[in-house]
Amino acid sequence: MNLTKITEQYILEHSSIKDSLKKGLINYSKLARQIINDAELKKKDFDAVLVALRRLERKLKKKQSFEKPIKELLKNTKLEIKNKMMVCILEKSKFHDSMIELQKEIKTLSGEIHIIEGVQAITLITSQEFEKMIDKYFKNKIIKKTTELIEIILRSPESLEEVPGVMGYLYSLFSEQEINIVETMSCWTDTIFVIKEKNLEKTIRLLSF
Repeated sequence: MNLTKITEQYILEHSSIKDSLKKGLINYSKLARQIINDAELKKKDFDAVLVALRRLERKLKKKQSFEKPIKELLKNTKLEIKNKMMVCILEKSKFHDSMIELQKEIKTLSGEIHIIEGVQAITLITSQEFEKMIDKYFKNKIIKKTTELIEIILRSPESLEEVPGVMGYLYSLFSEQEINIVETMSCWTDTIFVIKEKNLEKTIRLLSF
């Protein structure tokens, strides 16, 4: 890994330093020495690390210019929360009829289910109350089930399509608060995150735009 990548990785792994660098509140020389020490680089790498820091600062400030329209959009975004959710990973196979029957049964009970089809597996996101129903249709095809989850739904204005960087901004918020996203999906103006129940309070705070 070259010195530029080592420097950028170090900054991105330390969110407080990244924020200070973005705002121009950093003593570059001291930070360069700290990176050299922590990353076990050589003293002769000082100038290269210093240059990498200044380049990264410009990049972060440019990125910061996108935050204003993103924050304006998110201020007009409605937040919905559903608890007692589950994620079920199924082996990918030919069981379209069973999937249709499962959807019908859940809809009959006024429930909802999200289906994400990947290359090797299918992910189901739905309420825990339908766990036995999923077992009934797919008991021999279940790879993994995760329960005690929360579904966070962001319903944004249609202008979401025109604002770049929204998803990246949201992911960075979760990352900085060390909140793991179990699953995520989007459909037009709806963005859905599935997280563990223990992270609910923290998530509400960071999404209070």
